[in-house]
Amino acid sequence: MHHTSLIAILVAGFVLAFVFGAMAQKLRLSPLVGYLLAGVVAGPFTPGFVGDQTLAPQLAEIGVILLMFGVGLHFSLRDLLDVKAIALPGALAQIALATALGWGMALLLGWSHGAGLVFGLSLSVASTVVLLRALEERRLVETGRGRIAVGWLIVEDLAMVLALVLLPALAGLLKGGDTSAVAVWEALFKTLAKVGGFVAVMLIVGRRVIPWILERVAGTGSRELFTLCVLAIALGVAFGSAGLFGVSFALGAFFAGMVLNESEFSHQAANETLPLRDAFAVLFFVSVGMLFDPMILIERPLQVLATFLIIVVGKSIAAYAIVRAFGKPRNTALLISTSLAQIGEFSFILAGLGLQLEVLPKEGQDLILAGALLSIIVNPILFAWLDRREAREEALREDVVEEHMYPPIAPDLRDHVIQIGYGRVGSELGRLLTERGVGLVVIDGEEDLVARARAAGIPAIRGNAANERVLREAAPERANTVMVAIPNALEAGEIIARLREINPALTIVARAHSDAEVKHLLQHGADGAVMAERELAHSLAEMVMATPHYRGSKHLPPGNSLRKHA
Repeated sequence: MHHTSLIAILVAGFVLAFVFGAMAQKLRLSPLVGYLLAGVVAGPFTPGFVGDQTLAPQLAEIGVILLMFGVGLHFSLRDLLDVKAIALPGALAQIALATALGWGMALLLGWSHGAGLVFGLSLSVASTVVLLRALEERRLVETGRGRIAVGWLIVEDLAMVLALVLLPALAGLLKGGDTSAVAVWEALFKTLAKVGGFVAVMLIVGRRVIPWILERVAGTGSRELFTLCVLAIALGVAFGSAGLFGVSFALGAFFAGMVLNESEFSHQAANETLPLRDAFAVLFFVSVGMLFDPMILIERPLQVLATFLIIVVGKSIAAYAIVRAFGKPRNTALLISTSLAQIGEFSFILAGLGLQLEVLPKEGQDLILAGALLSIIVNPILFAWLDRREAREEALREDVVEEHMYPPIAPDLRDHVIQIGYGRVGSELGRLLTERGVGLVVIDGEEDLVARARAAGIPAIRGNAANERVLREAAPERANTVMVAIPNALEAGEIIARLREINPALTIVARAHSDAEVKHLLQHGADGAVMAERELAHSLAEMVMATPHYRGSKHLPPGNSLRKHA
């Protein structure tokens, strides 16, 4: 049998990650927990298969490059500027407080100040993957508090990128050596000069060259070449920046993604490279798990508990207090504090660099990994508690009609349309319906979206449409049609079932993203489900049939027959 260590680590990594990731998903945990546990199983601290300890870090480095490229690709300076008044000072204050807590714990353990700084910084930054997935599941990314959370995360990521750049230059000082102040300033100056030169090249040359190359490749019409071009840019810039300017792979990849984000093909680039980015991100988490010694849970349980409490309790209290100090409502403060009550990929990268530079002891990395595992496991539980709390508040709210509706729903309103969800799709749908004089009532759970609907003159109810009391405010017994415009098919199915119980005669149309979701919605009582990709195909087909060549021919389908299966 012929095989290599590379094939063995790839096969074992993907198979174990799939098995444990699926188990974690089944238990309603983040798949990241499964990927990390897969690494523990493949690591040297557990019996059975042991992955190649030299190849795994190299594969993880590719994962870091693609992860950071993805972060840069989704980095939006506009989104950050929209919430800069709270995200910038709030994130920096929270990082400082969390770092101080970790630093203090490290000093109690007898570590150096340098080790305490790296340890504290590693505990201060939340996982991009975990936070975004939690927000997307709850349709909160586009809301006001969701934008604050994302902006907060961007500031944290930028701070960690800066820490990764400066840490090698300060390693001598942080290790407590006899490094002179002159040597430290010289190292800092050289590092900042190299980084400045790299940033200047990327902003002056890269912003013109990279989009130009991508545009020319896209013009060939070859999907394979386009994907290859994007990967070549990500890996090439990361490798070239490390070789020419001495900056990290992570920083080079981040700037490559950020520059590419300005191209009109950025969305396509993100979609084309997503499978490969996901695959190597999985290998990154597996390789991190291989470094974790589970015996630390038994040998140092109090230290693990203290690390966990800093991440979940310390960071959360700090974030909650900061958000409230800025005058934001309690729900916003709770969402931000819950979102940040975990650590992930940047923590691993920073801890790995600290260990490599001999600033952070191995025990510190083990504690960071243990804290990450436990916090990622607990985070969905915290979000579930937050969901139940908000649902309970909604159910106990007094004077629902007077508080949540404006303009009021006319008592004689009949044959109106109820629209559930007023996000990107819902707001455009509402505009089209009101322009055509359709009587419309909107239901949405987010205060800012409800305010936007009211500003457009649409009666809007704030609340969870799965709550029958909220549904009845929209008078479904007198309505003609319901448009369910939320992207979550499971929640939509529950809402549709409740509507059918209230008024079986309603015409209900819902939004779906796959054939499986269409089937689910129809089974729960929807009369139709619109899938974006299929609707696009129907629209394109109708445009073709409307051309002079086909107009009036026997090929033209009658009416809306093209859409009857939508």
